[in-house]
Amino acid sequence: MKTFHILVVFLLVHECVSAQEHETQPLKIHHAEPLYIDLIRDLGAHKGEKEWNVGFGLTDKLSFDEYEALVEYEFAVIDRLGIEFELPFLFYSPISGTPSEDVPPNRMESIKMGLQWSFYVSDKHQTSMALAYLNELEVSDFKNFGNPLFTGNVYNPIFIIAKRWLQNWHSLIYTGPLFEQHFKSQEWHTRYDINTSIHYTIPHSDNFVGVEFNKHFEDNHFDMVIRPQMRLGISEGLMLGIVTGIPVNREYERFSTFLRLIWEPSH
Repeated sequence: MKTFHILVVFLLVHECVSAQEHETQPLKIHHAEPLYIDLIRDLGAHKGEKEWNVGFGLTDKLSFDEYEALVEYEFAVIDRLGIEFELPFLFYSPISGTPSEDVPPNRMESIKMGLQWSFYVSDKHQTSMALAYLNELEVSDFKNFGNPLFTGNVYNPIFIIAKRWLQNWHSLIYTGPLFEQHFKSQEWHTRYDINTSIHYTIPHSDNFVGVEFNKHFEDNHFDMVIRPQMRLGISEGLMLGIVTGIPVNREYERFSTFLRLIWEPSH
């Protein structure tokens, strides 16, 4: 009987502590997250939140088609601190008449690992800010897999600011430099990305429509792809993102499509 009483007291204390932790969770503002260049984790994420993503895309690269696929896992280890692991793959198919030597080899693009800290969340201004870092360890293509295994690394510090306007409008800026190191030649390449987006969320749902502008500067060259998009709720915790890519400069690519299946397990 004494053991039973101790067990009851333990359960009551545990429930009180859990309720207190739930009540004292830090503020989190809902921001619409872009679907192509997505965040490492929700801004202001609460401990235990997690998400699985599976993505598929097709891009017309003029002389060949590029197919992309990815598997991604996000997790908030503590309040407002999220991590991400991603495996992206690229496959290529020549367009009729293109020599095989002009088509890049199929490969797992890299092993991506990211960290994101939401350092500012303001209810008054409906604004969140975060610092993030994304590391991409580049992997050799399937033809030369393991010889060597890793060919380079991309270092990508990121700054994020998002604002909610009125009840249903959202804007976001995701920006930072990319420093790419090639291990064999020890050469470095630098690029600067500015990704901006604006979305309208459908009232009383997780659905939204919007547009994402992916811009980058490299070697005095500017390029931008406009990506109209929408997210549809399929069931509780399961959503589908649909993206179309329209390049401003068609020197390197034409239209593209991308689908992202998003699953947020309950926690």
